[in-house]
Amino acid sequence: MGICMNQRRCIGSVAAALSAGVGLALAQVPAATGTTTHHATSAPSSGVKKVSPYSSVSHSAQANLYYATTWGIDQMQVRMTSSGSLLRFSYRVVDPVKAKVLQEKKAEPHMIGLRSHAVLSVPALENVGQLRQTEGIRADKDYWVLFSNKGELVKVGDRVDVAIGDFYATALTVE
Repeated sequence: MGICMNQRRCIGSVAAALSAGVGLALAQVPAATGTTTHHATSAPSSGVKKVSPYSSVSHSAQANLYYATTWGIDQMQVRMTSSGSLLRFSYRVVDPVKAKVLQEKKAEPHMIGLRSHAVLSVPALENVGQLRQTEGIRADKDYWVLFSNKGELVKVGDRVDVAIGDFYATALTVE
């Protein structure tokens, strides 16, 4: 029947052995040749700004099309206010009938910080009420919801999810 009973397990074992062998061979090359190498991971000199190796990726065109056709909105963004204590989720309505879910007063909005696992809510003031727009909805108009970020649990560059009733937007980058 053969040495490997399960073909996937056998392929995985061979791939792991090959990658470990290549890693060992590369680690021994400088010692064998007697040359010194400078690694890219060495400590940066003073004055050099650290840059994240992760690129900031926005939603794909297909994701934007999904939000426009399913929920009637596009141009979603999350921005931190100048004080840092509020986050503003804004969007443009393209179909008022589909986007009505986001304007319902009973639908409680939440923002989830993917790094900090913080769940942010909309603050309510005594004389003003909730800091969100709930008036009549029209096409080609921008709307917003403010979320409390007390303690600055969510920072610029973090990814967040926004949930309002049945609506759920994933991995929006805080600007």
